[in-house]
Amino acid sequence: MEARGWLGLDEDELEARHMALRAVVVFIFSIVVVRLGKKRFIGENTAFDLILGVLLGSTISRAITGQSPFFPTLTAVVVILALHWFISQLAVRWEGFGTLVKGRSRVLVSDGKVDWSEMKSGNISENDLREALRLKARISDWNKVKEARLERNGEISVILQSD
Repeated sequence: MEARGWLGLDEDELEARHMALRAVVVFIFSIVVVRLGKKRFIGENTAFDLILGVLLGSTISRAITGQSPFFPTLTAVVVILALHWFISQLAVRWEGFGTLVKGRSRVLVSDGKVDWSEMKSGNISENDLREALRLKARISDWNKVKEARLERNGEISVILQSD
C-alpha cells in the first residue's frame, strides 16, 4: 500500500490507523518546524510568539484529524512559520515595528518608587508586584529595588539596588 493509502488521503472517513500514522508524521513534521522557528518559541514568549503556538497547534491538529486536506495543511503550517519569521526579522530591524508587534516594557519601580500609573496601565496590582519581588528577588520591600519592569513577555524583572 502506498503512502496515500496509509495516510488515508483518498478516504472519505479516516480510520484509527490513518489517524495514528498521521499523528506520527505530523509529530515529526512539527519537531522540524519548531526547530526552524528557533528556541525563543519554546522559552519565554511574547503574545506574538504565543499566537504562533496557537495557530500551529490548531492547524496541525487538522492534518491529524482529517478536517483539512493533509499536505495543504502542512503547507499552511510552513507559511505560518515563515510569516512569523519574516515579521520577527522586521521587528529586529525596525524598533518601532517591533514595539507595535511585540509591545514595550514598562518601568514599574524606579529607585524604590512605584509608578502607579504604569502599574495600572500594565494591569499589575500591588499584590502582583509584591509576588514578583518575592519570587524574583526574594524581597518584599520595593524600597530595595533599583528597577522593576513589566517585560514584553509579561514577566516582571527585578534589579536590586546595590548596597
